Amino acid sequence: MLSIVHVDTEREWRGGQEALLALARGLRERGHLQRMVCPEGSALAERALAEGFTVATALRGALIESRAEILHSHSGRAQNAAFLASRGMNIRRVVTRHVAFAPRHPWVHRLKYQLTCHGIIAVSNAVCGVLLHSGVPPAKIEVIHTGVELPPIRPARMRQEKFVAGHLGAFTHEKGQDVAIRAAELLPDVHFVLAGDGPLLAEARKSARVSVSFPGFIQDPSAFYAGLDVFIMPSRSEAWGLAALEAMAHGVPVIASNVGGLAEIVKPGEGGWLVPPGDAQALASAIAQAASDPACLRAAGAAARRRAALFSQRQTVEQTEAFYLRLSR
Repeated sequence: MLSIVHVDTEREWRGGQEALLALARGLRERGHLQRMVCPEGSALAERALAEGFTVATALRGALIESRAEILHSHSGRAQNAAFLASRGMNIRRVVTRHVAFAPRHPWVHRLKYQLTCHGIIAVSNAVCGVLLHSGVPPAKIEVIHTGVELPPIRPARMRQEKFVAGHLGAFTHEKGQDVAIRAAELLPDVHFVLAGDGPLLAEARKSARVSVSFPGFIQDPSAFYAGLDVFIMPSRSEAWGLAALEAMAHGVPVIASNVGGLAEIVKPGEGGWLVPPGDAQALASAIAQAASDPACLRAAGAAARRRAALFSQRQTVEQTEAFYLRLSR
């Protein structure tokens, strides 16, 4: 049994926070003691407290009180805070890297990961490649994909007046909602649902002149996925692509950009299509192809669910636990 402290600095609920809480659930089932340190009133704090986890705001105090053996940071800023708070303590520092951006100053990147942590979890081979290219020692890196739980098989969707293509994610430049809006202009017979919130949501709403809905933050993702014919993820950069994997787990075929971790999740012919990033015409063509053959689309949904089963949450927890134990020895 290990004593683990998780650190997260974000106030909003996004894929990284969802992955952290799912990991904590799995580790709790395996008997490990855990505390979470995050901003008071943050989405993660509220959900973690509701699920019975101990939540704190003072990192140094949490480390001392819990006699932590593993200090797991879930963002770059959290990594900085964790290093400063744990100096002089006999503790193993782990960081999960959720982004695939190439650093502006690789030497700074290299020094940070060499000096401030003992182990790095890369959520995809793409992220691992960025770390290696920056000069981070390969022995420090473990690739552990963020997994999902397979929900019950969804009932066949009742045919709407229009074919529905949906997306769920934060409205930021790298997520590519503007590409989806341009694709919508080419497909007047398809209804687009772009869910989520973020800094570019207002701009996206103003720019949409066709059949596009913006429902905002989604409380029940399962109900959202159940209303789609196809899920789209037109990202310009993506470390992993948890929303795409969740859609596949719900039996929804996925059309995604051929970037980062998405290329590891989505395999053409196995419940998905890959298109060049930033190419609205290619995205529209793939959606039109999916809409043109309902029987093929149903088969693609079943194949997507089978592929999602390869990335189970149980596997994520087991691999993370093994990484912790290796470092603690």
